[in-house]
Amino acid sequence: MSASDFRQIAIRTESGKAERLFRAAVSAFCSLTRPSRREIAQLEDLTLPLFDSVPVESRRYVAAALSECEYAPAALVRRLCEEPIDVCAPLLVRSRALGDIDLIALIGRHGLPHARAIARRKDLNPTIAQLIKALEKPTLVRVRQPEPIADVAGADAEAAAAAPSAPKLPGSAAETARRRLRSMMLAEGEATSVNPFAGSATYSKLRETALTGNAAFFQTALADALDIDFSTARSLTKHSSYVSLLAALRALDLSEDRAFLIVVAVYPREFPHPQAIRIFLDRYRLLHHEAALDKVRGWKAETLSRAVRGNTPVAANGDQAPDVDKASLRASLKAS
Repeated sequence: MSASDFRQIAIRTESGKAERLFRAAVSAFCSLTRPSRREIAQLEDLTLPLFDSVPVESRRYVAAALSECEYAPAALVRRLCEEPIDVCAPLLVRSRALGDIDLIALIGRHGLPHARAIARRKDLNPTIAQLIKALEKPTLVRVRQPEPIADVAGADAEAAAAAPSAPKLPGSAAETARRRLRSMMLAEGEATSVNPFAGSATYSKLRETALTGNAAFFQTALADALDIDFSTARSLTKHSSYVSLLAALRALDLSEDRAFLIVVAVYPREFPHPQAIRIFLDRYRLLHHEAALDKVRGWKAETLSRAVRGNTPVAANGDQAPDVDKASLRASLKAS
């Protein structure tokens, strides 16, 4: 299957060209026994620009075809999974292109309809199965749905107000589920970043130090990543809410799954139920990158201001030192 084949399909007729090209390209790809990386990239380059121009029936057809394809293009599969459940159900149930982190993110974005389809997957991770069961029985977790949060300060206040009323699951069972979730995300986190080549060393350092459970190690890594002093980094993780840490991770432009892994390692008690994961995802998406960068600049300015205030008395004392020496010199001259 080459680019010339696609061009021949495209020029057969102008009427419905995009739809026919979309279907034909996927059908030809699915007929390949073991497609190469180049062929996978070609299919993504061809179909993704056409995606918005094809009707729902074609998207449903492509989703069903790719659900049986062992080497389905991951980007196209993820795009299809953002469609309503009547389109993407075959992919949610069968596609191997969806990893555990993809499934968690889809549940967080689309809720129960997608979760029910995901629950039908064979060999589903037990931790994800537990999350879906909790969604199926919301009466077991009674939490008030928060209003959309426009900025970091508002989120901090709302989280602090809601914290006392948030119910907690039994300690040992909840911690076991979180530990399994962290290990699961640790295994697949590298493959799901928006840009896997950007800041991977920084993310790896933050991830490894967060998973040690030693707060000082993580605070040092965070200070290095943001170029702030240690006391400021320590203050970001001393709050009862993770909102300040959220701004720091957003400033580093981490993907939501990577940011979640770090936050859940530092604040494990903040995620006792699936709704808490959904709240985290909503907050992270609503927080703009530039707003987070402004927050970091403010922290740096405060650090510089403290440093200047701390050096002022020293400078004043230094200015007065010559006068003291002169006075002692005059006294010694008079005595002589």
